[in-house]
Amino acid sequence: MDAVLDSRSCKYRIIHQTENSELSWACAESDSTAEIEEHWRWLENNMISVLGDFESEDEVTDYVKCKIESLRTESVHEDGDVNDEEEEEAKRFKGAIAKFHKLFNLPPEEKLVNYYSCSYVKRRVPRQGWLYLSINHMCFYSFLLGKESKIITRWVDVMQLDIESNILFPNGIHVGTREADHYFTMFVSKEDAYKLMQQLTNMAMHQLIVEEGFEEDKTLPPARNKRKKKIPSLKRDLDARARSEAYRTLFRLPIAERLDGDTICCLWLPFKKTHTSGRLYVSKNYVCFDSKDQDDVQLVIPLRMVTCVEKTGNKENEINNALLISTSARSNFLFTDLYDQNSMLLKLADMLGQQQDYRLRSIGKSLTQITTSVDENSADISCDNSQGASSTPPSPPPSPKHTNTGSSEFTLELSPALHEHFCPKSADDMSPKDAARESLWRTTFAEYGRGVCMYRTKKIHDEIMRGLPDSLRGEMWMVYSGAINEMATNPGYYKSLIEQTQGKTTIATDEIERDLHRSLPEHKAFQSNLGIDALRRVLTAYAFRNPHIGYCQAMNIVTSVLLLFANEEEAFWLLVALCERMLPDYYNTKVVGALVDQGVLEELISEHLPHLHGHYSTTGLLSMIALSWFLTMFLSVMPFESAVNILDCFFCDGAKVIFQIALAILDACSDKLARCKDDGEAISVLTQYVDGVTNADVAEPILKATKSVETSIDVSLLINDAYLKFGDVITNELIDRLRLRQRLSVVQGIEETTMKNVIRSLDGETCFDIDELSALFTLYKEEYQASIYWRTGEKPADITQEYNPNRPYYDLYRVDFTQFKALFLALCPWAQGVAPEPVCVKAFKENKTTSSLELRMFRVNSEMLSDATEFVGFLVLMFVLLSKIFSLVQLFRLVASRHNHRGEIA
Repeated sequence: MDAVLDSRSCKYRIIHQTENSELSWACAESDSTAEIEEHWRWLENNMISVLGDFESEDEVTDYVKCKIESLRTESVHEDGDVNDEEEEEAKRFKGAIAKFHKLFNLPPEEKLVNYYSCSYVKRRVPRQGWLYLSINHMCFYSFLLGKESKIITRWVDVMQLDIESNILFPNGIHVGTREADHYFTMFVSKEDAYKLMQQLTNMAMHQLIVEEGFEEDKTLPPARNKRKKKIPSLKRDLDARARSEAYRTLFRLPIAERLDGDTICCLWLPFKKTHTSGRLYVSKNYVCFDSKDQDDVQLVIPLRMVTCVEKTGNKENEINNALLISTSARSNFLFTDLYDQNSMLLKLADMLGQQQDYRLRSIGKSLTQITTSVDENSADISCDNSQGASSTPPSPPPSPKHTNTGSSEFTLELSPALHEHFCPKSADDMSPKDAARESLWRTTFAEYGRGVCMYRTKKIHDEIMRGLPDSLRGEMWMVYSGAINEMATNPGYYKSLIEQTQGKTTIATDEIERDLHRSLPEHKAFQSNLGIDALRRVLTAYAFRNPHIGYCQAMNIVTSVLLLFANEEEAFWLLVALCERMLPDYYNTKVVGALVDQGVLEELISEHLPHLHGHYSTTGLLSMIALSWFLTMFLSVMPFESAVNILDCFFCDGAKVIFQIALAILDACSDKLARCKDDGEAISVLTQYVDGVTNADVAEPILKATKSVETSIDVSLLINDAYLKFGDVITNELIDRLRLRQRLSVVQGIEETTMKNVIRSLDGETCFDIDELSALFTLYKEEYQASIYWRTGEKPADITQEYNPNRPYYDLYRVDFTQFKALFLALCPWAQGVAPEPVCVKAFKENKTTSSLELRMFRVNSEMLSDATEFVGFLVLMFVLLSKIFSLVQLFRLVASRHNHRGEIA
């Protein structure tokens, strides 16, 4: 029973029990004979001799209990509070790592993150054991009644991950793959285990999309709280990543920003003359505040703008433990009731010092050094922050080598916001309504500030929901999307990209050229070279910056709208924020993000519009129409003047907005949709409704309608309806959880489709059946992926060719020398000689330098082999693994042509 419940006690114990008592007390325990004997000798010499001096058994028992407890407490204090516990925990984790690699025969590169005691339900019988969670695998081991249970599942094979409860085994975790369903229950810390499994699964799906391995963060600071339980370094790394990701999402910060710490405090609100409580977040380049009160205030302060940080306090005004931060924009922010004022001050001093060091290195100008003084009464940190950036600009993206014949001669004049250029409006031409809106926003800026350091309040949020004036649209998009920070910290980056891409042609640039004149062709800006050239430069620069995405259809429509209200460089950084942070994986070649959000929308429809979901659940119509809505954020399906208001809300509130709007549209059309007899009629209903969304605040449409449509609703009412009905129930946190669930099925479905397409392309080209080809494909792909996860060298393929849409399905996977060597040494019989590695190198180089696979002729009589077909299968597998520059189908064809029915193989 001890083995089943994992509750086995130590081998040896020393207990105290008096003659007339039925209770006993443990004095010492150990698994070591020498250690327990040492304990016994100490008890003999120091305690047993004095027990006879007591008059009663109760006094003896009390003395023994107090003495043992005092010895235990003294030992803990001598070793530094919890050093013994930490060392013991570290020993246990090292033992778990050794057991993990021994039980499951995984390479040393496979890193264990954490392990949990739980039960695996097999045939309705729980088997107590240990669940091991590593970077790439989920493993379970149990030994019950002489029978061993062992499970090894790769995270990339997981298709479903849920918390499930039933009468027999409540609070269980269900992990589903193509082959089997696994149920785990009786966790000591189920929430922690499930959260870690979610994170590892999400990482695996991301690896399937971009084919990148895991790299541990070596720069994490040491744990500050020594009294907390020791956490394995990888688990701590992943926890820090999750917190940093939530921090970046909340404040729209660059991807590289990592949370350093946070604390509870209060922020003084000058526009209300009061304090609001919330949490202060600090990272390398930013200080941020988020209020949880009804005020709903957010604040982002880039350290590049901070000029002074000083410690202050005033007991008469109840300002205690306060820090005052001043910026170059002449704004002051007062944070009070800090838990540890001095520690926060020193941390900000260190980060401002790093800002100074970077500016001194990158700009080469002498700036005022940070002066820090921390004492009981006052402290001050100051720096001249009138120029420079806060973080190192990213290096130019990988691209073909470019010889700059004269960078000093390269001149480029970036385009301004195209709408203001082509449709200028003076104060006299402005309508009274537009003038009133402009005046209202000037008053708002005077009250809450302007720019990146403005107080982001609920009042400003409500104003954005009503629609931004055209003159402020680009500015507010930059602030709320966080693109303003990336542009400020990377000065000159966009121009350098344009310079590098001059004269370059790729598949992405060809596709961009085809779509340039399809981008808002009704607008006069894109009927001129100024608009077309700006659009070309932005799309091309981003394609070279991020070759994983390159260019995808619908990017041209979104970018053209960005160029109307923002200048060219701002439009580029808005596109970066959109593609890499706000809508990740939307615009890659597989549009994984959009397909995931299709599933999320369908799940939301089933919950909030169940009658509609039941009517169309079998056709998938509702999720299909959402693809065009989401990819262009309604810009291609809704009148332009109305769609940009939705874009205002999107940059302000994030991805949840497009789901709220989609549900509001479906809810408004639900009665008509329920009466539709077929999908065509339903599409017509939705199209008519979306075409009729108007904007009453626009006196004259920017884009003239080509046909008259019936007005359905004003866009401000649609947005208000969406927020009222779904604003409280649909949050960005909920969207992230649903995306994780849907991403599993979408990515696995794409992988399954790829395999089927490969096998279908080989139909009739080889003597192998479908099952054999599936096995070969799976083996090849698993080895390919494993080598990516465990590799320490360069990427396995040329990134510019990796996402080439012109490549056939069977040419998606290629191996380099690292992968080739592992498989060659494992499978080749001639690789078991005296010097296998030189043979491996020679074979790889010969295949790499030839344009076609030249095979030396071998004739093998079938009588020499147990099965000639097995040998053919081995050769096919070997040639697949040797395919540095050859596609699978070429190799299959080649080997199949060498095989004849007389049992001879060439």
